[in-house]
Amino acid sequence: MSTMTMAGALNAALAAEMDRDEKTVLMGEDIGALGGVFRVTDGLQARFGKHRVMDTPLAESGIVGTAIGLAMRGFRPVVEVQFDGFVYPAFDQIVSNLAKLHYRTRGAVSLPVTIRIPFGGGIGSPEHHSESPEAYFAHTAGLRVVSASTPQEAYSTLRAAIACDDPVVFLEPKRRYWGKGEVDPDRDADLTRAAVVRPGTDATVVAYGPLVATARDAATAAEDEGIDLEVIDLRSLYPLDLATLEASVRKTGRLLVTHEAAEFGGLGAEIVAVLTTRCFYSLQAPPERVTGFDIPYPPARLEDHHLPDLDRILDAVDRLVGRDNSQTGSRFDALAGPSTTSSLIGAAS
Repeated sequence: MSTMTMAGALNAALAAEMDRDEKTVLMGEDIGALGGVFRVTDGLQARFGKHRVMDTPLAESGIVGTAIGLAMRGFRPVVEVQFDGFVYPAFDQIVSNLAKLHYRTRGAVSLPVTIRIPFGGGIGSPEHHSESPEAYFAHTAGLRVVSASTPQEAYSTLRAAIACDDPVVFLEPKRRYWGKGEVDPDRDADLTRAAVVRPGTDATVVAYGPLVATARDAATAAEDEGIDLEVIDLRSLYPLDLATLEASVRKTGRLLVTHEAAEFGGLGAEIVAVLTTRCFYSLQAPPERVTGFDIPYPPARLEDHHLPDLDRILDAVDRLVGRDNSQTGSRFDALAGPSTTSSLIGAAS
């Protein structure tokens, strides 16, 4: 076990996979001598050489297109997109080719490409440097989409992503790069499973990436008021681990999903829709979403108002359990009152 930052854990994972398989190569803008904008690849070019850690032109479509060609020739390319908002020039390559070629060739071609994307806000940067594009990729059949919330998850998940024969979009919460935690190099990751990071009984809070820590802080604060929140780290954004999510919601009867991306058409909408269908008769209150607002990412001085925080999550928890809240006051006392479906429909109408 070692104590590492998330950035250090990612660096260690890349080095371990490059040691394991000489066909693993890294590609990206300024990832060589500079070590990347966030220094995730620091020292790797000196260790493995320029033929395996390659600085590329500022052309994301060309980077991903080259990675696809390398994968078709037996390599395992790991692409670094410098910032989340820079991935859009490569969008056509990702959704039209990377996600499709395995199916287009009836399984004859595998594309073990990992695309690393620093995503989310919280570092005082403007638009194109603080975005959350995960819903675009989760909507694209043929891609695995994963994220990490701790150094351990970053290390284990990145190694699993590189070893996977499917294309993987790996979303790294940039504001958590410098948070430290214990890392066990022998711990494996499952690219399809969510994790219950805090058990609870009164409501289920689903988060991923940068907001898992915020959700855990909210659960600690709610505990002081007698509310027991279960926090789930989604980890795999696609495919969703519906078994873990469904079991939790059936137990707690209440659901809150939080993410930094805009609310409309976001991942939270899909999670709420699926779990409402599967767990309708277990729900004791309408599900809640706490998200970024439906606007382009704001200037740095306003991002604290834009990003979901502990107070906004706790306010939504108040709505779930029938306490006074900033929007509507008390809907109904869901903790103490009736929990039947008929009472829910009556309260919502």
